[in-house]
Amino acid sequence: MTVNALEAKSFDQPDEKRRPPKTQVDVVTLGDTTLGRFTFEPGWRWSETVKTVVHTDTCQVNHVGICAAGTLTVQMEDGSQATVSSGHAYTIPAGHDAWVEGDEAFVGYEVMSAATFAKPA
Repeated sequence: MTVNALEAKSFDQPDEKRRPPKTQVDVVTLGDTTLGRFTFEPGWRWSETVKTVVHTDTCQVNHVGICAAGTLTVQMEDGSQATVSSGHAYTIPAGHDAWVEGDEAFVGYEVMSAATFAKPA
């Protein structure tokens, strides 16, 4: 990856917003790189929210990110699972469900999936 220009953008004024139920995806593009801030409200579960707009049985997006707030549990199709909390970096392969744990919103910044996550099919 090569950076050819100096740029700065705010997630508070994103290039694109996606708003499935209990979901806020704010997307900024810098050069050839698309980044996302994902905010999931308490009670959020992929299979009850984002699934309603993408129409797949499990999330088919690969994720690489950093959790800034909250807690998210991810369960793979084979039943294995992991919990991501504030301060964790994470990778999540395609083929999973996920849900917010507790009463605090999950906020993650992602560098891989922002171009496609929660985009209507």
